[in-house]
Amino acid sequence: MSTVRRKKVLLLLCKGTETHEASAFIDVLGWANSEGSTQISVVTAATSSAPVVCTFGIRIVPDCTLADVAVSEFDALAVPGGFESFGFYEDAYSPIVQELIRQFAQAGKPIAAICVGALPLARAGVLVGHRATTYHLGEGRRRAQLAELGADVIDQHVVEDGQFITSSCPATAVEVALRLLAALSNEANAQHIRYLMGYSHAV
Repeated sequence: MSTVRRKKVLLLLCKGTETHEASAFIDVLGWANSEGSTQISVVTAATSSAPVVCTFGIRIVPDCTLADVAVSEFDALAVPGGFESFGFYEDAYSPIVQELIRQFAQAGKPIAAICVGALPLARAGVLVGHRATTYHLGEGRRRAQLAELGADVIDQHVVEDGQFITSSCPATAVEVALRLLAALSNEANAQHIRYLMGYSHAV
């Protein structure tokens, strides 16, 4: 009897990652693994094996380092945003993270980014000519940066363009995770998990 391969999502943990955004991927995909039609596991990865100091000082021990990641073993990349004051861009713009993003993009695999998680995608050059969005407040500074990096900035909470999912703020975190789930399985499965988790409508 044939078996269906478990889907694997790589969850990128940069220094300064906003834990709410990271946990949305873990929670939605965890619910899907337990209650949905497709088995999905989430693997956390960081630039080193040391605990990642996230926004507001929360520490998370990653499952592996980026140096150990084989992109061919994963089905999607999840990129939470983070705070500049906690060092987010130091990791997000580092060569190893930028190369990882390019490899996922070149492989045609879904990449879901929440809030300013879109900026390292744009910095890696993968959003040039693609519709995308990012944090909408702060006098539009982050959206201006996204546009300067070649993205077609759209004033929406969540924007999907091909393999890319981007969003405007932390409030969109669960919606982005649900849309990634739909990309990894199907819309019916995502709607089933949306219902079970009590989210009755899209952002």
